[in-house]
Amino acid sequence: MQVKCSLCDKVEEIEDYSLKAKRLRNRRIYMYLCTPCYDRIEDRTNKRLTTGKFRLYRENKKVDQYL
Repeated sequence: MQVKCSLCDKVEEIEDYSLKAKRLRNRRIYMYLCTPCYDRIEDRTNKRLTTGKFRLYRENKKVDQYL
């Protein structure tokens, strides 16, 4: 399956039956990012987190004691 990175427009080939390919086929809102773009975003996000001025709002899931 050929995919195109959303940021750098680089075309790559991924396996047809991989989890990423399945997500891209079934849910059109998923964006594909190539490895260099994904790593760049991850590094910059971690740098912003270490400054203390950036908040990553994560969902607080309540643990059900009966499950």
